[in-house]
Amino acid sequence: MVSLFESQASRPLADRLRPAKLDEVVGQGHLFGDDGPITRMINTGRVPSVILWGPPGCGKTTLARLMADVADMAFEPLSAIFSGVADLRKVFDRARGRRATGASTLLFIDEIHRFNKAQQDSFLPFVEDGTISLIGATTENPSFELNAALLSRCQVLVLKRLDDQGLEELLVRAEKEMGFELPLSPEARVTLRAMADGDGRYLLNLAEELFLLPPSDDGPLGVAELSRTVQKRMPLYDKGDDSHYNLISALHKSVRGSDPDAALYWFNRMLAGGEDPKFVARRITRMAVEDIGLADPQAQQICVGAWEAYERLGSPEGELALAQAVIYLALAPKSNAGYAAYKRSLKVARDTGSLMPPAHILNAPTKLMKDIGYGTGYAYDHDQEDGFSGQNYFPDGMRRQSFYEPVERGFERDLKKRVEYFDKLRRERQKQRGED
Repeated sequence: MVSLFESQASRPLADRLRPAKLDEVVGQGHLFGDDGPITRMINTGRVPSVILWGPPGCGKTTLARLMADVADMAFEPLSAIFSGVADLRKVFDRARGRRATGASTLLFIDEIHRFNKAQQDSFLPFVEDGTISLIGATTENPSFELNAALLSRCQVLVLKRLDDQGLEELLVRAEKEMGFELPLSPEARVTLRAMADGDGRYLLNLAEELFLLPPSDDGPLGVAELSRTVQKRMPLYDKGDDSHYNLISALHKSVRGSDPDAALYWFNRMLAGGEDPKFVARRITRMAVEDIGLADPQAQQICVGAWEAYERLGSPEGELALAQAVIYLALAPKSNAGYAAYKRSLKVARDTGSLMPPAHILNAPTKLMKDIGYGTGYAYDHDQEDGFSGQNYFPDGMRRQSFYEPVERGFERDLKKRVEYFDKLRRERQKQRGED
């Protein structure tokens, strides 16, 4: 027969330290406080349908269970990985039975984003009529992974990764539970928290390994010994999930903001998470044409050259070429004038897609085409004063458009002078021809 002590000891440390009350939840103070959404729910005694969005190990499951306890609701947990429509039907039937007796049900769905559209739709009538309060937990962006109809019926609460203070609080609780301190130097203790990368459950699992180490006469473990004893948590990065887009956005914004140090940090965060360097090469080339453009035409060539260098060198040597391209982009003069001109001209082209070019700039290879005016009045620019005719090249009946507006930065300073020079000549030629 297993004793109570043996039963407790066999449970993982993270499970034994699971909060029993809401005020024991660590690191989510923004949800509590006088005006926090969880506080308002507690004060009303009612739990609405909620989506808990946050990284692994931040307490989503625990929070859902405690909310059910506070509201005196039956707690029905399911995992979207292992459950299907049949399991949901059973929960809905039990919830209906409870409702008939005046009791309420909180249905908790872990990894709710893994349910397909039909499965997500099956919640709607039961959420709508109050048969259940739904709490869904997800590590993915609900905007992309959950149905709009379901989202419209749920409040989204964002849970944060645990900060250093929250992780230290968990270690103190773990030491109190075990009855002795972790065998770590102060520096190693800091490193242990960093190894967890904001994941409280992972931190407690690491701590449990350390608590089980046999006593040593060599004193507490230092940083090097700790690194040999336990493994650092892999970065939270999945090439298909929200963090992928968050990190490439951070890299792009850092380059645009001319911060090479931050850009290098996010660049390396992506590579450390297992991102394909070729994807990064493609994205930084996009940055060169979108955010630097003609302010530094060499930026695009730098990126293409770094891309080719990576393909020839491979890893890890090729990453250095990409890193140098990132530095170059961050420090290059910035202009989105070409990008903005492209978007404006694209819109006008789509809106006026049936207009013909003016007849004078059309070639006339046949007599019929000459007879109907193709090429009539065309002025060959090389034969004109200053090599510039100033003719109209937009469709007849369409006012002249101005799309490209270069900035006073980098090479675009020179291009701006050229634009202004040709505008001046064009007005002079129009005046000479008696045009408005």
